[in-house]
Amino acid sequence: MNEHLNPWKVLGEKKIYENPWIKVNEYDVINPSGGKGIYGKVFFKGIATGALVLDEELNTYLVGQYRFTIDQYSWEIPEGGGKMGVDPVESAKRELLEETGLVAEEWTKIVEMHLSNSVTDEYAVVYLARKLSQHLASPEETEQLQVKKIPFEEAYQMVERGEITDSMSVAAILKVKLMLADGRIS
Repeated sequence: MNEHLNPWKVLGEKKIYENPWIKVNEYDVINPSGGKGIYGKVFFKGIATGALVLDEELNTYLVGQYRFTIDQYSWEIPEGGGKMGVDPVESAKRELLEETGLVAEEWTKIVEMHLSNSVTDEYAVVYLARKLSQHLASPEETEQLQVKKIPFEEAYQMVERGEITDSMSVAAILKVKLMLADGRIS
């Protein structure tokens, strides 16, 4: 099997919906087994960014908010969207300040991922943010946020118990747990 050869054949394409953040297309396709069908794809017009904060005492910050898309409350690392063509770390810095009021001097890329590659092209970059100073938060009008500072180990346990389900947050917390365990960070 050639990993670089696309086995899907596109017979037709039509735009279904578009807004400032996403575009949805539907494709008439022949699938890898030779059957005809349709496939929907959501294109994102930005890059998802996140910041896992870790202070000197190994505390982290979580942001809680009610998520319209899943119809439930969600605890997450500070995260949001960045514009294409803008360095994702700059977008992560903006989101961290907006949501928590924190500014970090040290930024390390820890995760790059596709968030739901069966239906979307959404791409995410997550950073470890350290050497913090507190400033004034300024959430967007669509955000009603609760921010809490907790020991990093408690955030890890929330992932273990299924209390944190946001994919960027889960990936970042598990990655930092590994980095702490093997001594890459302290």
